[in-house]
Amino acid sequence: MFESYEVIQNAPMRDYTTLKLGGPADWLAFPRSGEEIAGLFREAREREMPVTVIGHGSNLLALDGGIRGLVIRVGKNMRGIHTEGRRMTVRAGTMLSAAAAEAAEQGLAGLEFASGIPGTAGGGVCMNAGAYDGEMSQRVTGAAGLDPDGREVRLSREELAFGYRRSAIAGRGITVTEVTFELEEGSPDAIRARMAELNRKRAEKQPLDQASAGSTFKRPEGYFAAALIDQCGLKGYVEGGAQVSAKHAGFLINRGGTSRDFLNLMRHVARVVEERTGVRLEPEIRVLGEETAE
Repeated sequence: MFESYEVIQNAPMRDYTTLKLGGPADWLAFPRSGEEIAGLFREAREREMPVTVIGHGSNLLALDGGIRGLVIRVGKNMRGIHTEGRRMTVRAGTMLSAAAAEAAEQGLAGLEFASGIPGTAGGGVCMNAGAYDGEMSQRVTGAAGLDPDGREVRLSREELAFGYRRSAIAGRGITVTEVTFELEEGSPDAIRARMAELNRKRAEKQPLDQASAGSTFKRPEGYFAAALIDQCGLKGYVEGGAQVSAKHAGFLINRGGTSRDFLNLMRHVARVVEERTGVRLEPEIRVLGEETAE
């Protein structure tokens, strides 16, 4: 099965997520091109097998029971950057940090905010990733990808319909293969200095030395999730091997636990915050797969 592709059977998802959690994916594929993704879609459809597409795994919780069917990881085999003037075209598996570094090298400003985001260009455009008052919607002019039938599609900025931590991509079942940015001319030294400043702030405020999926909850309108969690006395709270970071309450971290621990912690935090403040927290991370029996 899937003989023509780079695949792993029963691949432990903990090895492919920054949370370092998750049971086995039945099949995990590492495509090299849009054509290979279309071929994987085709083979999975012939076998009536569900398909899940992920990027670097920095924004997801894979559950202990694993993920059934085929998981396609758009990552290391689909990296590359082409720059022409102020336009930068990036393959979907390229890390955002690498795109930001190349932009700086070329004297192109606008991606400094992305230099510390541990995700791919494809994942970033799917969720309109952002940090420090910058987000993908400000710089992305279009994206190319495949629809669920493996047909090529191209979306303009308007068709991407960006919103807070979302775009039209997930709803349309599109797998991104390429992202185009429009940047501004700038001084490489000034751009690098700005990136260094933002990364210093991250290191000071965020638990970068702990396994996490970044900000666990979206920012509720008019509030900050971390402030609400802290206000409810949950900073440092532990559930099994999962913990609300004592450094930044918006980050839930894995301290050697299970996906169930992490999911229980998410549910507890959301429940307490809603009971005490009336504000409902929504997950920013994707939760994939199956829970194990109690």
